[in-house]
Amino acid sequence: MTDDLERLKTDTLAALSEASDLRAWDAIRVGVLGKSGSLTTMLKELGRAAPEERKARGAALNVLKGELSAAIDGRQATLEAAALEARLQTERLDVSLPPQPRAQGLIHPISRTMEEMAAIFGAMGFAIGEGPDIEDDWRNFGALNIPAHHSAREDMDTFYVPPGEGETRRRVLRTHTSPMQVRSMLTRELPFRVIVPGRTYRADHDATHSPMFHQCEGLVLGRDITLAHLKGCLIDFLRAFFGVADLPVRFRSSYFPFTEPSMEVDIGWSRKTGEIGGGTDWLEILGSGMVQPKVLANCGIDPREWQGFAFGMGIERVTMLKYGIPDLRPFYESDLRWLRHYGFNPLAPVMLHEGV
Repeated sequence: MTDDLERLKTDTLAALSEASDLRAWDAIRVGVLGKSGSLTTMLKELGRAAPEERKARGAALNVLKGELSAAIDGRQATLEAAALEARLQTERLDVSLPPQPRAQGLIHPISRTMEEMAAIFGAMGFAIGEGPDIEDDWRNFGALNIPAHHSAREDMDTFYVPPGEGETRRRVLRTHTSPMQVRSMLTRELPFRVIVPGRTYRADHDATHSPMFHQCEGLVLGRDITLAHLKGCLIDFLRAFFGVADLPVRFRSSYFPFTEPSMEVDIGWSRKTGEIGGGTDWLEILGSGMVQPKVLANCGIDPREWQGFAFGMGIERVTMLKYGIPDLRPFYESDLRWLRHYGFNPLAPVMLHEGV
């Protein structure tokens, strides 16, 4: 080994032995093995040596690099062990102290379900629409082809709000989130896909109904939308939401003023055990259908050129089914014991299931 290599080895080993902490050690490592380090520079300059010297000097440089790398790694391990020991001496934990409980907020099951719906439908290309809880009579009923004599428009079923100054249309607490479908058709550029989760209000209150509840409705408009798109969309959603890849889904003819044809959607379940996807029974889960041409015309859309489908479901209903919640009323009673049992970790992400 030549004098310059021997000198580099001696100086490096001496500096390593004097390094008292990892910062000093790192400075030595960079000074020797870094991009501009002394040993790295020697290796870069090897090509300038005479051919007869290059082989011997290259071998010596490789031996030196191996020795210095081993010495540097060994000193690192020694210094890290010393640093850990110092921390252990100064950061002691008294295990005899009682634990300090930390209050942790939880996500309400309704909010969690809406997050899951947004994630699943978002993966299908749906936007999310939001609108006011107080709507005018036309958006809530008239534009949706609900006639004036329909029972839903009676005072006994709907919460009407006194009209404001200068207003000619009656105002209501929206009975469904469908008014946002009307607003979407009036303001969004065609084609579009949108879901509307939110609060709704009806004059009904018992063990299975609440005067305030939540719905999620969806609307898809385009030029070539068919029942096949509707069925595929809802089957994929239901199987993803309930986490059952082969969940049986059935479509039954029905009637809604704002869709034609209209269909109720059922899922397979066991009446005996309540298992979703098991047994031979059917459970109604939501309503759907192709958008009624009159609804499109009411919103200024030519039904000869555009068509689409709509669907709607009660968020409480699907939440109760998915998480085994037996009673509707505790959803709104603000009982912290109930929320601690059924609530969700706010830091846990919403996961998309297979099949979306």
